[in-house]
Amino acid sequence: MRPLFRLLVAATLLLAASTTGRAVDAPYDAQLMRLAEILGSLHYLRHLCGEEDGGWRAQMEALLEAETPSEERREKLVASFNRGYRSFAAVYEDCTDSARQSIERYMREGEALTRDIVLRYGG
Repeated sequence: MRPLFRLLVAATLLLAASTTGRAVDAPYDAQLMRLAEILGSLHYLRHLCGEEDGGWRAQMEALLEAETPSEERREKLVASFNRGYRSFAAVYEDCTDSARQSIERYMREGEALTRDIVLRYGG
């Protein structure tokens, strides 16, 4: 995982941990769902292309642990991760230039999303 992305995911986890115990969803839920989808996509693509996986599944598990979501919200986050994984599994059986480009694009998007969450809601 890129150092910046790792740092930003860690910051998001800290932010999530600081907002636990809420009765309502966080204002950044849509972004968090997209981040979960990106983590799932990267989990599939990085493995497909023979790269170290960067702990994408572990990052997702850490996010769930830090967020301590309701069962319904947890299911949504897991479904987002799985959707990201399955969407690429349905398209790519081999690592291609397009798959590598997707990895780069998703890394950039994940970094931007995480940075935005931290800057807007990190207090």
